[in-house]
Amino acid sequence: MSRSATSRSARSRGTALLGLAAAVGGLLSVGAAPAPAADTSSALSAALSAEQQVRNFWTTERMRSAKPLDLLQVSPSKLAPAKAGGPTTSVPATSAPAIKAFPQKGGAWTGGGAVVKTSGRVFFTYQGRTASCSGNSVTSQNKSTVVTAGHCVKLDGAWHTNWVFVPAYNDGATPYGTWTAAKTSATDQWAASEDMNYDVGLAVVNPLNGQKLSDVVGAQGIQFNGGYNKPMYAFGFPAAAPYDGKRLIYCSGNTTKDFLLTKDHSLACDMTGGSSGGPWFNSFNESTGTGLQASVNSFGYTFLPGRMYGPYFGNEVKAAYDKAQAS
Repeated sequence: MSRSATSRSARSRGTALLGLAAAVGGLLSVGAAPAPAADTSSALSAALSAEQQVRNFWTTERMRSAKPLDLLQVSPSKLAPAKAGGPTTSVPATSAPAIKAFPQKGGAWTGGGAVVKTSGRVFFTYQGRTASCSGNSVTSQNKSTVVTAGHCVKLDGAWHTNWVFVPAYNDGATPYGTWTAAKTSATDQWAASEDMNYDVGLAVVNPLNGQKLSDVVGAQGIQFNGGYNKPMYAFGFPAAAPYDGKRLIYCSGNTTKDFLLTKDHSLACDMTGGSSGGPWFNSFNESTGTGLQASVNSFGYTFLPGRMYGPYFGNEVKAAYDKAQAS
């Protein structure tokens, strides 16, 4: 997928929350004519070496010192108008939620379950500095797809580098390894103009020790055009005060539709920078830690503290997901 950076984004008066992202970009060329065996071997060796360099770059101390970027000011003047969603598409279905820790404006997740393994921190380099976001492993054909925020893969016209996903991150510990990105992408709207209505990014990660991501940590279902005004759970690794990025934090509550500048979901939540890209779930079951991912942590308005906004997973997001999962 081409990553040509185009125009700077349309932005709302709000603030795109949270730590940003990065993208290593395809380590192997795509669509090139077959090379002689020796050249192919050499190219593969170089690609594997580059992947290892990225993994080596993210030492425990570098992960601990990675900072979320400051909140972004966004202009309301060029936001795209909201579009009506089509029918719901989701995979796989889950059982009804067992509500215990609801509502919650921001607290450590102690419930266990699948979400502990599928969610994780995203680390990357942005404009010469190390930074962090959050992400989540989702069901996909390639068993290697991570969903995050668009600004966690591309921002200000540039795709981030040294991009890795660390599932189940815990105060520097990487119990399931560090997964490097083979490719990063975003919705067409975010890639073209960084439209806040479509702040969704994706990464296809390389195998690690001969295994694919979802075979190691599992994967959550994903839902499109699921509607508004739902009870939802949001997860992430906020790293700006009062949080420190060391553990998984969550919010839960009944969502509403943004009545100001976007078509996003809105949730009472006080997560801070670094939680960007963390998953929002419909039909979340606390006993199993599973749900249908229907949004990501995206931004917050400076004049409305204590609320998080997440993009609506409509047809545009589904198109981006379909491209990523098939690559």
